[in-house]
Amino acid sequence: MSGKNILIVTASMGSGHNKAANAVAEAIKRKYPANKIDVIDFMSTETAYFNSLVKDIYLKMLDHTPSVYEFFYKFTADAGKGSMLQTVFAHAMKKDMKELIDKYEADMLICTHPFPCAAASYLKQTGGINIPIITVVTDFCFHQFWFYKNIDIYFVASEALKQDFVKQGLLEQKIFATGIPIGYSFSLEYDKDELMNKFKLDKTKPVALLMGGGLGLGGVKDALFQLEKLENEMQILVITGANVSLWSELNEYAQHSKHKIIVWGYSHNVQELMAISTFLISKPGALTISEALAMELPMILQNPIPGPEADNAKFVSQNGAAIWIKHQDTFGAAIREILSDTTILPRLKNNAKRLKRVNAADNIADIVSDMLGLD
Repeated sequence: MSGKNILIVTASMGSGHNKAANAVAEAIKRKYPANKIDVIDFMSTETAYFNSLVKDIYLKMLDHTPSVYEFFYKFTADAGKGSMLQTVFAHAMKKDMKELIDKYEADMLICTHPFPCAAASYLKQTGGINIPIITVVTDFCFHQFWFYKNIDIYFVASEALKQDFVKQGLLEQKIFATGIPIGYSFSLEYDKDELMNKFKLDKTKPVALLMGGGLGLGGVKDALFQLEKLENEMQILVITGANVSLWSELNEYAQHSKHKIIVWGYSHNVQELMAISTFLISKPGALTISEALAMELPMILQNPIPGPEADNAKFVSQNGAAIWIKHQDTFGAAIREILSDTTILPRLKNNAKRLKRVNAADNIADIVSDMLGLD
């Protein structure tokens, strides 16, 4: 049996969908090297002008009118209204999807975002394509936009989410609760003392890791101002993502802070930073949460994108692995409590250990191989 052409289609609406796509690609390459894998961004200008326009509107909406986005998310959660809009997006994007599948001569398609999933599902339903379609759901909670009956395999975050899909009418044998796929580096062991020396950190002081997601959103500045008011000195590691002006501003801010602050833009060693951190302060992106769970890192979640990220925050806080700050004025008090009550961090850590799914990407690769045959 010769290798297959595997097309993985993601969408750069934030960095999470891309990270999941790359984690799956890396696992398949490592375990089944005979196959050819291409990872394509469905929302890039090179792929399709219309799609990149949708992405621009989405980002502007998040920036200027998040309440409109929240309304849209809740409106489309209803099966009737959601499926109507799914059909609109599928129609608009089906031609681009067909061109991608033909260009890469794909034998199977893996999607990590609902938009490519919608287009591919429509093509399959109407006879435009006849290849297996696999969906990797990159959220912790169900939403109508992920739901298509003619997907061959679904991979979801948890057993509870699997049951939500079954309740909507999907066949149970199509759905696997693997967890959300994350990079292989998050499954490794790290020498904390060695890393503390590498980053020139003091082992006697707490380390807060502050992240705003790939788009650099998420109340990073506000969190830093709140941390400045704390009596205890801390060490703060900040990742600003694509937000260059924020990176520049925070480097300036770090010069005058009582805390030791180190600022990165994109970081390629997030796993190392998580390994040495006392806790993480972040917006609740599903991939960031999954990575933190893998590292058993206690989380303080804030500033969710309305809709999916609020659902993610609810899931992980209800499961006892995170504290969700719903009102920014309670942030300082929450940090003080975490640092003074010695029972909180171990409890969050233990619950993270219970929830973590470090082998999700490998399990996805194996299941795809078992069901569809990979060399």
